Amino acid sequence: MFSSLHICIFSNLHIVFMKFAATILLTIILSFVFGMYFPWWSIALVSFLVALFIYQKPVLAWLAGFAGIFLCWALLAWWIDAQNDSILSKRIAQLLNLGGGSSVLILLTALIGAIIGSLAALSGSLLRRYLEPRWPLEDRA
Repeated sequence: MFSSLHICIFSNLHIVFMKFAATILLTIILSFVFGMYFPWWSIALVSFLVALFIYQKPVLAWLAGFAGIFLCWALLAWWIDAQNDSILSKRIAQLLNLGGGSSVLILLTALIGAIIGSLAALSGSLLRRYLEPRWPLEDRA
């Protein structure tokens, strides 16, 4: 019924998807933890390091960095906004001419973080690709 080629392709897609999902989850968790103790730009360091140590194709690394930071920052911004009944976000949205809605400001916040995270993840993936012939860093006799 299934040839070995179909099983091999399904197996490879399964591995790629699991790696992609693990990368997103690890990026979210580490970004949240680093965000509590370090400045906001630590998300770039997290995305870079996750993409460096969990190798994926650069497009998938970019997408994982984007999705991980977007979800993390959107959930954090929504949580903070919900805690104060959207008072501050509505005022900021009015100042920025966003129509006074807090949801647009939350999406804009998440989008800015996602762009930073995705570019850092892309950089980490490309550095890993460059270092791949030398990875792991050891003497080869």
